[in-house]
Amino acid sequence: MGNHGSNVDDILAEDMHHWYNKFMKESPSGLITLFELKAILNLKGITENANSYVEQVFFTFDMDGDGYIDFVEYIAAISLLLKGEINQKLKWYFKLFDQDGNGKIDKDELETIFTAIQDITRNRDIDPEEIVTLIFERIDVKGEGELTLEEFIDGAKEHPDIMEMLKNLMDLTPVLEIIVNSRESAIQN
Repeated sequence: MGNHGSNVDDILAEDMHHWYNKFMKESPSGLITLFELKAILNLKGITENANSYVEQVFFTFDMDGDGYIDFVEYIAAISLLLKGEINQKLKWYFKLFDQDGNGKIDKDELETIFTAIQDITRNRDIDPEEIVTLIFERIDVKGEGELTLEEFIDGAKEHPDIMEMLKNLMDLTPVLEIIVNSRESAIQN
């Protein structure tokens, strides 16, 4: 399989058996806890917002809510992020952004997530407050200060620039590459 995990194409090209072997070598129990995910991503000394974001990602991936990410959840999450239909991705983004679980996203939730993502990726090209203001100016047509799932999906689809911004901000390819590369170095050691 050549150079495993060097980019998204390599990640996608790897077969299920190979992914399973990687998963089981990293997590022989067949389950990844939140603590193990943070260790895999080497997230030491991150901000409180970044830590909350990682926890939110974990709980979003933990589809059955048992406190673990099993292999099926792991593959489903990777497949969604890399190959999922736009509606599926937008629903996942919404679930991730809706930190209090009330079925709506407000400005604070969105800004907190975007700030946390920037803390992790170290990409601070755009001010999170500016992004949130732009999204709410364009999508929150009723001016309520919060977005429902339907408003979020419809608004993102109607504004290609916002869709592109979300895709760029939510690109977890670097995180997946860290996972793949850390697993390979652990396997080699």
